[in-house]
Amino acid sequence: MSVPMIELTGVHKGFGPKKVLQGIDLTVQHGESMVIIGGSGTGKSVMLKCILGLLKADKGSIKVNGEEVTTMGRSDRKQVLSKFGMLFQGAALFDSLPVWENVAFGLIQGKGMSKKEAHEIALEKLRRVGLTPDVGDLSPAELSGGMQKRVGLARAIATEPEIIFFDEPTTGLDPIMADVINDLIVECVKDLGATTLSITHDMASARKIADRIAMLYHGEIIWEGAKDEIDHSGNEYVDQFIHGRAQGPIQMEVLKL
Repeated sequence: MSVPMIELTGVHKGFGPKKVLQGIDLTVQHGESMVIIGGSGTGKSVMLKCILGLLKADKGSIKVNGEEVTTMGRSDRKQVLSKFGMLFQGAALFDSLPVWENVAFGLIQGKGMSKKEAHEIALEKLRRVGLTPDVGDLSPAELSGGMQKRVGLARAIATEPEIIFFDEPTTGLDPIMADVINDLIVECVKDLGATTLSITHDMASARKIADRIAMLYHGEIIWEGAKDEIDHSGNEYVDQFIHGRAQGPIQMEVLKL
């Protein structure tokens, strides 16, 4: 059997007395689209940051394509990070750069490509997400939320990464634009043959972009399976979450006035 692209074993992370990740076990195979669902504050973003090395796990193993990344030196980690692309929750575009340079950022800064060559690739990636070349000269502030997400996606795929992380890719978008972004994610990922790990609480998005879905609750993966199995998970926490019911085992902390 081939080595998984991403493999987490017994990963813990806390901040002082607050335990956020409490023994995460997760495997993502090459070319697979894994979606992590779960409510706010369950540790989804912390898990991504631990994989990227932005946060150091307190305990456990994190392997990328078979290589242990938790004990890597800076130069080896930089090499591993070059495999990744990422679409951030708020698009996270640089206000001071025109759109095309945002898309080309990883090519120029990460790969040392000339601006002329990077510009051509940036315009091609913008076209890939349905944006015309003239958009490349605009500033991010001139774009709608949906266009900013498209630019963020163009940037995520610009270096043709092996692995792409999607952090709440449809947050803040209306249902139609969210569906457009989901379709673009599926198309772009298929073209690249990339492995993807997404975190979301949008079930429409999860159902569209996932091959497999896992649910994170109280710092642990409590269910994992193929996306077409989620409606028959047999897990009351999963059932409550995917149907958005207030009543169930997941109790929200509500302040009573």
